[in-house]
This record gives sequence, structure tokens and C-alpha cells, in this order.
Amino acid sequence: MEYTKNDLINFLLLMIISLLIIPITVKSGYWYSSILIPWLCLALASIGQQIVMGYAGQLALGAAGFMAAGAFACYNLILRVPDIPFFVALALSGLIAAAFGILFGLPSLRVRGIYLMVATLASQFFIVWMIDKFGWFKNYDSSGIITAQDIVIMGKSFTSPLEMYLVIVFVVTVLTLLAINMARGSTGRNWMAVRDMDIAAESMGISLLRTKLQAFAISAFYCGVAGALFAFTYLKSLEPVAFDIKLSFKILFMVILGGLGTISGAFIGAAFILLFPVLLNSIGNNVFHGAIDATIISSIEQVVFGVLIIIFMIYEPLGMAKLWDNIRLKFKKK
Repeated sequence: MEYTKNDLINFLLLMIISLLIIPITVKSGYWYSSILIPWLCLALASIGQQIVMGYAGQLALGAAGFMAAGAFACYNLILRVPDIPFFVALALSGLIAAAFGILFGLPSLRVRGIYLMVATLASQFFIVWMIDKFGWFKNYDSSGIITAQDIVIMGKSFTSPLEMYLVIVFVVTVLTLLAINMARGSTGRNWMAVRDMDIAAESMGISLLRTKLQAFAISAFYCGVAGALFAFTYLKSLEPVAFDIKLSFKILFMVILGGLGTISGAFIGAAFILLFPVLLNSIGNNVFHGAIDATIISSIEQVVFGVLIIIFMIYEPLGMAKLWDNIRLKFKKK
């Protein structure tokens, strides 16, 4: 695997924008707390979904369940292990989520397609039920909503929106680079071989057991880390209801609209799913002066998402990432 000159230039530009331009120009805490932080968290979870669904070709649903596992694991590690570094707790919470990913990825060895999706959906309900049923995971808190601890790194508390944004940028950058390396290397080639034709892949010596479970484990790891960051930086609280089936479907929509089998599609799809409702609400308030009811706007969102998914699945399976690449190529030719 080699990085081209354009790859390095694009990475450098993104780092300049993320670490210099945005912190200097964006002063509003709202943009960090309500837009940038949830976007990066959900984009990270979408990368996990991309690995198992876009690259390995396994129809899995239940990303929010693995996010819940990571969030509550990180909470309990910080609570019960004295002076544990935040990044260590974050990595361990991802590994705990990965263990669940392996467990619920086992059906992929026997079933596929819609049957596998239904089987993996069990992870969503089981993990949330387990957290809700046993009080130990919530430290026996009777309120149902637990306040997340502060993020402390090397003795410094990262509590402001800008500080938490910088923490997330660091984690997302590292994990995104790792995902790109895996996708472009032998690991990614094994995933895609299993996705395209598993029987042929097995005849070439690729272990279906190892490849599929590896994809589920890594996907759950990414979702677990994303869930911990989502709870500690965006929600700032932990409750099982926050990781319901709606969040799993939202991540699924991000992957489909952004583009299956593309890392950039995870970021593009997450941005669209988050910003499109903001745009609709802005139009409803500024253009129609609040004449359109909020429930109608919410229904319009769901209709538009459904129509776009159908259109992209028929005419452009690689989603918005492919459209963006086509636009860039047209400008280069000019």
C-alpha cells in the first residue's frame, strides 16, 4: 500500500482546516456541541458500519448497540479503575464492544443477507436490555440518566466544547488512518473478496471464519469508541434509550447515502444526515415563518431520506462520495 502525492496533500489540508482554521474561526459553542462533535462521532461509527457492510459485504444492523457497549464500558472503567488514562479506557471500551461484535458476528458463518441482518439486530436489543436490566452497569443509579465523567488527560480536564472537539479530532484522525490502511492493504482485499464471492475467496485460501469475524470485531471496536465519545462529549450523560434502534438506522442511512465501501462516504453521509434537518428547520422558520409544523418537517425528512436511498441504490450505489469524485474530475479536466 502506498500513499500518493494527492493523498498527502488532502490529509495536510484536512489537518490544517480541523486544527487551525476551525478553532480560529468558529467561536460559537453551538457549532462544536451540536454540529461538529456529533458529526465526528457518528462519522466514526459509520466507518465501523462501512467496514462490516461496505467492505466485507455483511448486512449487519445494530451499530447503536455496540455504541452503547462502548459508552457504558468506558463509564465503568473510569469509575472503577483508579487513575486509568482516558485513552486507555477508550481503547478498552472499544475492545469490549469488539468482543460483542465477534459474538453476534458468529451467525454470519451460517446465514447471509436479510437473515443475517435480523440476526445481528439481536445485538441492538440484547446489549441495551442487559445495560438496562442490571443496575451494576449504571452504578445502581435509579434516575435512569447518568452524568458522564469529565475527560481528563494528563491531569487536565477537557470540558469546553473546543477542547472536547480537539480530543475527538485526534481520535478520529488516528482511527480513520488505520481504517484507510486496512482497506487498502491485504486485510481490505480479503474483506472485498469475501464480499464479492465468498466461495471463490475460500477456494483461494481466505478463511471465511477469520475474515468475517475480524470485520465484525473491528466494526464493533469503531462503534464502541464512537459510542464512548458520543456519550462523553455530546450527550454528556449515559442512558440506554439514547442508543436505540433509530440510531442504528440513522448510521445505516449515513453509510448508504454516503457511499458503500468508501471511508469518505462515512463523513459525507454523516454530514448530510445531520445538516439536512437543520436546513429544513431553517427553511421552515425563516421562509415560512414557522407556519409548517415541526412534525411535518420531521416527516419530510424521513420521506426525503427514503427517496434518496432508493435513487442512490438504483443509479449510484457508491453514493455521494462517488458524486463528489465525479465533480472533482470534471473540474480537473477544465
